[in-house]
Amino acid sequence: MFFRMIRGTLLRQWKKMLMIAFTIALGASLAAAMLSVMLDVGDKVNQELKTYGANITVVPKENSVLNDLYSVEDGSSSGAYLREDELGKIKTIFWAFNIVDYAPFISANANLDDGTEVKVTGSWFNHHMELPTGETLDAGIASMRSWWEITDGAWLDEQTGNDENTAMIGTELAEKAGVRAGDTLHLTGTASDVTVKIIGVYDAGGDEDQQLFVPLNTAQKLDDLDGKIDSIEVSALTTPDNELAERAAKDPSSLTVAQYEIWYCTAYASSICYQIQEVITDSVASPVRQVADSEGAILEKTQLLMVLITILSLIGAALGICNLVTASVMERSSEIGLMKAIGAQNGAISGLVLTEIFITAIFGGVIGFFAGFGFAQIIGHTVFGSAITMKPMVIPIVAVLVVLVTLAGSIPAIRMLLRLRPAEVLHGGH
Repeated sequence: MFFRMIRGTLLRQWKKMLMIAFTIALGASLAAAMLSVMLDVGDKVNQELKTYGANITVVPKENSVLNDLYSVEDGSSSGAYLREDELGKIKTIFWAFNIVDYAPFISANANLDDGTEVKVTGSWFNHHMELPTGETLDAGIASMRSWWEITDGAWLDEQTGNDENTAMIGTELAEKAGVRAGDTLHLTGTASDVTVKIIGVYDAGGDEDQQLFVPLNTAQKLDDLDGKIDSIEVSALTTPDNELAERAAKDPSSLTVAQYEIWYCTAYASSICYQIQEVITDSVASPVRQVADSEGAILEKTQLLMVLITILSLIGAALGICNLVTASVMERSSEIGLMKAIGAQNGAISGLVLTEIFITAIFGGVIGFFAGFGFAQIIGHTVFGSAITMKPMVIPIVAVLVVLVTLAGSIPAIRMLLRLRPAEVLHGGH
């Protein structure tokens, strides 16, 4: 009898039930879309910010101390170097998969044939390397300096095998030296001299436009610095800092064992820096604070916006459900009054009405969830240029939200139902 009454109500009031399902579907779709994007937006925002450069720098410990004491900012070496043969170890740390890219740097001074002194920077461009883990990696400034505009020629390509004695030159230095892509420059260093062919001319929009970038071994050869590097720039996916991360950055030993494990196993910039220092001998790794702070601020504001949109959409859905369910109860007041007159209890009647609404809510919620996932993909491809990964936890969260919104929207109608008096309703019906 119970299910026959439910079926009868659904068939008689199918228009109202369809509107309730549609309202729930709208709320569920927005909630599913926003939650999917919010849970995946951290990596997307970080990936977008990685195009603007590294967020971690690694320098020799001795140089770091000198920089702190004397505010050395020109990047020049003070006689201390990192070891080139340890570069692969960066991809062996606990958060290895969060290391998106990195590149070593070595600076050398050289003179052109006319006596002009130029700063030569050696680095990786699109270096291919075999990692200690058995994996391979393509890393270098070709992706970490993606904002460089190539005004003549092309990017230097290490993987062709023809990168020996080649170079890329900044626009200001190229104009000063009167060279362009395809020309050659003779460089005289402190240890040896080399003739390089210009592969490309770049416009970086800064001091790098006055420099010459060459493969790492070419710069090392100029000053007899084989196997040595000045610094490493690392691009890593990080979690915004909180109080724990700030405390750990100042002094990891001040943490309890439990706090240390949480910090070490969370992708904070400070914990990734700490792990890099563990594998690179006599090094100091530090976050580029402007980039790290920007990541955290942008991510927090984006997630807050998603939460607000979700809350507002659910409030709107609850109000819509409230109006529709109240109208349905008012329309059925005579039927409900008759049920009460023949002995039906408030609990049974409320259960009947709620069952009808929740059956409708299930259909609306399922449709809304899949629609929301589709909306999330549209947002992902439009804003970030990539798909949004559906997190399994979105399903139970959306289900709980649909239940709560449906209950919240039904409460006013249920309260009105409980106040109905059979005599008044039936008398009014005559």
